[in-house]
Amino acid sequence: MSTRQATTHPVATPSATARPTATPSATAQPETAHPAGTHPTGTHPGTTHPENAGRPALVIVGGGPRGTGLLERIAANAPELYAGSGLDIHLVDPYPPGGGRIWREEQSPLLWMNSEAQDVTMFTDETVDMAGPVLAGPTLHEWAALDGRVFADRQRQGAYLRWVYERTVAALPPGITVHHHPCRALRVDEGHDGRQPVWLEGRTHPLRADLVVLTLGHLDAELDAEQRELAAYARAHDLVHLPPDFTADSDLAALRPGEPVLVRGFGLAFVDLMVLLTEGRGGRYEGETYLPSGREPVLYVGSRRGVPYHSKIGYAWTGERPPLPRYFGPAQVGELLARPGGFDFRRDVWPLVEKELGFAHYHRLFTAHPERTRITWTDFEEKYGTGDGPEIQALVASAVPDPADRLDLAALDRPLDGVRHTSYEALQAGLRAYIEDDLTRRHDPAHSADSAVFLGLLSVYGQLVRLGDIGSWWHGFFSFLASGPPGPRLRQMRALSRAGILRFLGADMTVTAAEGVFRAGSATVPGATVEARALVEARLPHPTVERTRDTLLRELYAEGAAATPEGLLAVDPADGRVLDRSGVPHPRRFALGPHTDARGSGAFTRPRTGGPAFRQNDATARAALVFLRDLACRPVS
Repeated sequence: MSTRQATTHPVATPSATARPTATPSATAQPETAHPAGTHPTGTHPGTTHPENAGRPALVIVGGGPRGTGLLERIAANAPELYAGSGLDIHLVDPYPPGGGRIWREEQSPLLWMNSEAQDVTMFTDETVDMAGPVLAGPTLHEWAALDGRVFADRQRQGAYLRWVYERTVAALPPGITVHHHPCRALRVDEGHDGRQPVWLEGRTHPLRADLVVLTLGHLDAELDAEQRELAAYARAHDLVHLPPDFTADSDLAALRPGEPVLVRGFGLAFVDLMVLLTEGRGGRYEGETYLPSGREPVLYVGSRRGVPYHSKIGYAWTGERPPLPRYFGPAQVGELLARPGGFDFRRDVWPLVEKELGFAHYHRLFTAHPERTRITWTDFEEKYGTGDGPEIQALVASAVPDPADRLDLAALDRPLDGVRHTSYEALQAGLRAYIEDDLTRRHDPAHSADSAVFLGLLSVYGQLVRLGDIGSWWHGFFSFLASGPPGPRLRQMRALSRAGILRFLGADMTVTAAEGVFRAGSATVPGATVEARALVEARLPHPTVERTRDTLLRELYAEGAAATPEGLLAVDPADGRVLDRSGVPHPRRFALGPHTDARGSGAFTRPRTGGPAFRQNDATARAALVFLRDLACRPVS
């Protein structure tokens, strides 16, 4: 076969209303995009498939940015590790390759990325700690000719990811062909010859894989006990209950104009919900004022913290960067992993993380804003390095006179702790002031120590990936501080609040179902409650192997694949091989992404920040190519 890419059409594709398992809520695509200079060659039911021709075969389940990133690393490493040998790569995903489900181009143009275009890349650089070669490529803003400070819409990001995929396929060496199967993978078996038959929806014969890599991305999940109870209550009382989901796939038509809707969750899923139910229903902004269309419901939003995620920082970095890592780097991670009894995150890891973030903060404060300190950076750094928690607190109190210049991570994490209002009206004014203060600070370079903490968070995340499953708290903390919405979204929240479309409920939100309605309250306004006939859980499902709707992943777990206490698929941190429950890696199965305990901070990342996901992709690609090369060199028996 002379072409680099083929499209395989399954016997039957899912209907438009079917909810896929491997990549949920999709209609199977009839064909895929083809890079310039290549030609689609469809293989149809009843014909001989390339996987039966005796060539080695790799199946990648999941064609979104993680699968695309893995493919890019295969293309980068193949000239060294797989030159001159034939290989079929089968990419299985009901969505078009590149963007996958989350970043597909067919979604509302009102939905933005929450990163500036200059901070989004799919390409490696010399900061990535990997064995494979660096292959440079453009960031989103370079590729799309955008202002680097723009928050591009997701359609544009989907187009960028599609281009990366097409460029990657075109760069594969001769003899390596990619086949996109626009359907779901249902299960993978253990063949008697070591091969891994992968069964696809609508096909009577499996793909005969020599290796399988799962790059599934975000997964749908079966409802947990609380969500099942709320859903059953909604059905019994003719209420509306929307469980955790990717907001762009939620059916929002049931949320009626003018009626109250309880929303639990104040992160990025809420931002999408807010946009789709306001501008998406014909409302518009004029300056700081929102002009309703009359089709909006009234959103009552609360969460554990009771406040939105912090705004993205709105100024450019200048000057010296903090030299990171300092107190939490490879040496400290190695020591933690070597402990015979293991480690506890709060006891053993968090103090190191806290000191690292403090170092980043005060390095910036002392070097960029020395007029706001009482001693020299050299003196402060020496005492900071030898101090512990109470000693550091005393040092900071004496050396940094303004409390607003001190880093208090506990206060940042729970800003409404101890805050009480006598009425919901008072809370509305208080939250609008909180949002205004956050916007002001995050757009003022006089507070550039906040930007240094952001860099510290990225550094810490790159180290924590090596520790495996550390629980869910850190990921929420990181997202709250470092992965919040663009500033304009918080300004829209403020405008919607003034217009009466958005109402704040407060912290430690509770939800009960009684007397035929849903009822919400919070610790911030003691004793007060709000009733509604609709409840939306504004968050993604928690990815667990036990509750996932992905049948392939669930069956792997049932057949002996190991999982962490948090329900993540356990993998070898060296190359992503799936572990069994005795800790032995499967020689032919790999997994990458948020459903594993080696999940990185994202499938794409900011340039020159080390890219943990890129490092993982490279290690898996090289391990796969070496295995397949050795397999191809074996004599035919």
